[in-house]
Amino acid sequence: MDWDTIDMDHASVEIDYKILRVKGAGLLRVRRTNSDAGHRTLPLPLFAMRMLERRIVDADGVRPLFPDAHGGWRDPSNLSRELREARGSGEFAWVTSHVFRKTCAGVLHDSGLSPREIADQLGHANLRTLEHYIGRRAVGEAAATALEVSFGVCST
Repeated sequence: MDWDTIDMDHASVEIDYKILRVKGAGLLRVRRTNSDAGHRTLPLPLFAMRMLERRIVDADGVRPLFPDAHGGWRDPSNLSRELREARGSGEFAWVTSHVFRKTCAGVLHDSGLSPREIADQLGHANLRTLEHYIGRRAVGEAAATALEVSFGVCST
């Protein structure tokens, strides 16, 4: 994501890009997702908006929302490596980026969202994929509210 995909006035983010490493070209930001369902605009919970408000002050015009050390796009492989290093090989070795998606799906399910709403939040094209987690593009505000209730740290 970059700052152009964030709508601070409407507390939402547009998901429509991927970062790919292309041999001979390096990292490219391409306008496509894995499926049409992957392209979506999501409402953001209050805790995410507060984090973004803090980050925008420090952004200094840097385009990527979470840039690498040089201000560019983060290589997906490097990000996976950094997560592995952060979790270590002990007690938290089971934590992968996929676990965060599964946790989100579980929280939304436990909060009473329908399978369609959960699939929409995750960008799944159909409900079959929820067998691994728990749509369409029209994501409601209930997803942002459920995440805020479960994970929000309300500090002013």
